[in-house]
Amino acid sequence: MYVRREAVLSSQIEGTQSSLQNLLAAEARLSDPDAPADVSEVLNYVKAMQHGLSRLAALPVSVRLIREIHEVLMAGVRGGQLTPGELRSTQNWIGTGGCTLQDAAFVPPPPLEVPQALSDLERFLHSGTRLPVLVQIALAHAQFETIHPFLDGNGRIGRLLIAFLLVERQLQRKPVLYLSSFFKRHRIEYYERLQAVRDKGDWEGWLAFFLKGVAEVGQEAARTASAILQMREKYRSVITQELGRAAGNGHRIMDKLFDHPLITVATVREWLNCTPAASNNLVGRLTRIGLLREVTGFARNRQFRFDPYLRLFEEPAGRGGQEAQEQHT
Repeated sequence: MYVRREAVLSSQIEGTQSSLQNLLAAEARLSDPDAPADVSEVLNYVKAMQHGLSRLAALPVSVRLIREIHEVLMAGVRGGQLTPGELRSTQNWIGTGGCTLQDAAFVPPPPLEVPQALSDLERFLHSGTRLPVLVQIALAHAQFETIHPFLDGNGRIGRLLIAFLLVERQLQRKPVLYLSSFFKRHRIEYYERLQAVRDKGDWEGWLAFFLKGVAEVGQEAARTASAILQMREKYRSVITQELGRAAGNGHRIMDKLFDHPLITVATVREWLNCTPAASNNLVGRLTRIGLLREVTGFARNRQFRFDPYLRLFEEPAGRGGQEAQEQHT
């Protein structure tokens, strides 16, 4: 769920509208009439994250890995026609929608300089520097965003790069520390700090901002993990007390809900290999104790969410906004 939440928030920084609920419905292949068209972009983010984490076992964080991840991220979605996995061969720029190269807030290096700039970044990552690892990762993110090596998707790839480096450098065993929630809450300052590095060489301001984010997000992740454990133990106890002879099946359902938190009665029937009446009765009982919440309001084909779990990951309303649009020729 940490990966899914990161996918949603990092994509929202880029202007997507899909929510965590939309993503879960798409993953479960459930009908979601309110799903924005851009949910496919969030699905691709999850795939890119999973691909990169699996590849780290055999391949270090490198230009090759970055290009692989970009190809997965951009396949078949908005911007997918802009050579996924390939370094840009034309000039791009960053600014408000419709701006020209002359009006741009920032113009990255010319395309001919991109391969060498990325090679220098890769060499820095594996140079054995004595810089603290978090400082090294902060510098790498700022430098990657400045190079802007692709025609689209640079912001998302740059934020994925942070997660991959944290895992590769063994600062976390599991990918649970994601900075997109912090960057989204402080979106304007995020861009201003990056631009101040380019305009004024203000690396210290960027590092202070980045490390503050690591501290805040680390504390949030720890609180969430603790809350998950408390919630799990609470509902284990409630299921045992309230479901009687059906408690065993109740526990099995809850264990599966952590991976599949949006379900239907048919999902439960498939998991337990039981009758429609039995699965419907069990879902009803789990709903009455608060483990599940019906979210569609339909008499048939109802959908239920693992509500006490998902509430721990959903971003409060009213945060964030859209990223400055990236322009290219």
